[in-house]
Amino acid sequence: MDLSSGDISELVFKPVVRDDLGNFSLDGHMLSVLMALDGKSTIGKVAQQSGLNMATMRDATKKLVELKLIERIEGSGSVLDHDFISFLISELSLAIGPLGEVIVEDGVEDLGFTKANFPTHRAAELVNLLAQEIQRDEKRTEFKQRMVKKIREKRY
Repeated sequence: MDLSSGDISELVFKPVVRDDLGNFSLDGHMLSVLMALDGKSTIGKVAQQSGLNMATMRDATKKLVELKLIERIEGSGSVLDHDFISFLISELSLAIGPLGEVIVEDGVEDLGFTKANFPTHRAAELVNLLAQEIQRDEKRTEFKQRMVKKIREKRY
């Protein structure tokens, strides 16, 4: 797993129980991060609670992973659910016609994901990207308003 680039704020890590923990030299940031990771909180939330910036969090997290003191909780970072994706396709299809599903798939792919693993924290970015495909201003505005309402309902 490459932690040196990309958005890591939605990732979740947990400490690894090791018998040889005393054999490691940890700086203050690494120790703070290690103690704050609980297997539930995202890196972004831990950074906010600890007062560390994301560059420091990234560096400490990377070092802790390399030392095998923490591990990522697979599936961490919530993804858009089937209901949201279906609603998105339906709304886009209303605005532009039957190619809505293909355009959604292309938009998701353009952002580097699949429909099955698209992160919730990027839902608004996806909506804005797809809205650019709608030619008529009033339909574009209506699409965005409906999608913002849905995002708020889902609390993404």
